[in-house]
Amino acid sequence: MKKRIEAVNDFVVKFANVNGSGSASANELFARTFLRMGVPVSPRNIFPSNIQGLPTWYEVRVTEKGHLGRRGGVDLMVAMNPQTWAQDMKEIEPGGYVFYDNTKPLPPSKFRDDVNIIGMPLTEICSSAYSDPRERQLFKNIIYLGALAALMDLEPGAIAELIGEQYKGKEKLLKPNLNALQLGLNYAKVHLKDTLGLKAKRTYAVGDKIFIEGNAAAALGMVYGGATVCAWYPITPSSSLAEAFQSYCSKLRIDKETGKNKFAIVQAEDELASIGIVTGAGWNGARAFTSTSGPGISLMTEFIGLAYFAEIPVTIVDVQRGGPSTGMPTRTQQADLIACAYAGHGDTKHPMLLPEDPAECFEFAAQSLDLADRLQTPIFLMTDLDIGMNHRLCKPLKWDDARVYDHGKVMTHAELEAGKDFGRYLDVDGDGIPHRTLPGTHEKRGAYFTRGTTKNAYASYSETGPDYVYNVQRLLKKFETAKSLLPKPVLTPAKEPARFGAIYFGSTSPSMLEALESLALKSIFINALRIRSFPFQDEIFDFVQSHSKVFVIEQNRDAQMKTLLVNDAGINPASLISILHYDGTPITARFITQEIAQVVAALNVRPIKKDKAA
Repeated sequence: MKKRIEAVNDFVVKFANVNGSGSASANELFARTFLRMGVPVSPRNIFPSNIQGLPTWYEVRVTEKGHLGRRGGVDLMVAMNPQTWAQDMKEIEPGGYVFYDNTKPLPPSKFRDDVNIIGMPLTEICSSAYSDPRERQLFKNIIYLGALAALMDLEPGAIAELIGEQYKGKEKLLKPNLNALQLGLNYAKVHLKDTLGLKAKRTYAVGDKIFIEGNAAAALGMVYGGATVCAWYPITPSSSLAEAFQSYCSKLRIDKETGKNKFAIVQAEDELASIGIVTGAGWNGARAFTSTSGPGISLMTEFIGLAYFAEIPVTIVDVQRGGPSTGMPTRTQQADLIACAYAGHGDTKHPMLLPEDPAECFEFAAQSLDLADRLQTPIFLMTDLDIGMNHRLCKPLKWDDARVYDHGKVMTHAELEAGKDFGRYLDVDGDGIPHRTLPGTHEKRGAYFTRGTTKNAYASYSETGPDYVYNVQRLLKKFETAKSLLPKPVLTPAKEPARFGAIYFGSTSPSMLEALESLALKSIFINALRIRSFPFQDEIFDFVQSHSKVFVIEQNRDAQMKTLLVNDAGINPASLISILHYDGTPITARFITQEIAQVVAALNVRPIKKDKAA
């Protein structure tokens, strides 16, 4: 008898479709149905960079334990794309399942002996039920959703409720979708009974968590953080951030008395124009940001250098994707670290924030605006496609209404009137941060010429060596000051004494945490430190010093985080071991576990014995 995977609320389902087929809506309904049943899910949309015709996948991790990273492997493949059949079959776990349209049955050679086959004549059913070709295609997706609901014990009422919400006010679309759902349910109950060992069971494991994309959360953080200006140029995967900001502003930034907008959103002609607008707005005292991705950062570097040297508050959200050049526009990587940390020619260094999920996207977006004002410099919020464009369960977004924005050192009219000495680039507090004035603050005092060229402490043009050295050294001092203002790293200690440490950041977090559990089951105990910002605090250096070896897990080819740790934290490269994943898909817990376990085995390291007296 062929082996069958049997599991309840713990499996991976992957949908293989064609882009533009209307499958995305049905696949998302599938994922959201588990949430309605109280079961945590972590979906990921893997889509091409064209409009339609190329392969697309939608992977749903169902896990009552709440793991949100990719596990690796597929337990059920819903194979709706003949183009990718061979590739899709390879991903299925032994004892797993393939669900496919068997209107035209495939020969045995197309299947694996260790995979269970579930066939349903979807095309035949659609041809009988619908005459319009487009309806046949669209409702095919809802029919297989209904079949899966029957096979997996998903609650049809939960799906119907979600469809009702989706087509609220569109009654003409509601009834046909419900009918298609019922077609799939009825067929599976009669013809496919007991063919699938993966089952859903109502539980209460979601708790108070919310389901939101990182781009939407970051956009909302910008609204709450006080941003009033956004300038952007469309680029995947950041476009939805600016669009979400506009949507939120339309609800939250309209003057109730006059009905006028209290915000400005400009879709510029290119990335260079967008960062120029944001730099001008920041100089005028507005809280301003732009959202982009790697190619946009490349185009923006001249203005970033100006903002750095002229000391103008600017916030840049980089939703990273695969590079270089156009690279993989719809795949994820963490490969812009060095480009952003040192963006601009000459000697430049920029603070970066590294959120792990949508909740931190919200929190760090608001904080980035404070930091830009406080430090008078560009701030980079570094997310990626995996966080930005995928829905993720996270803790509820929280905001303290008593919070006061930190505008930093802005000299007031009263201070200028009283004769306080104003040197635009004068360090009077020893932290490297000068005072600034905003346009129109005083009718006679506080004016200065903003330039990208060298100047003295009072903003007068100067090419003398001492003035230049003074300014660039002061900028380094400011960079050092930033360490005390940025989010601190987060330690996850091992349950047993550990020789090894691991450093990770950003969207790697959920897979890393699951990998730590898997490694512990192999008696490999790792102390893990999640880096949340750059420049690096002393805690990171101390962490590395306290371990014989430290793994650095990142999603790029060139070990960019490791490079930064060596260059800017003074860490001995011999103490760091890179674990690199860069094929464009989100890193999996299995990959991290296997890579670390192999290294530990090669080093022939035995577990640390506990002190018997302890």
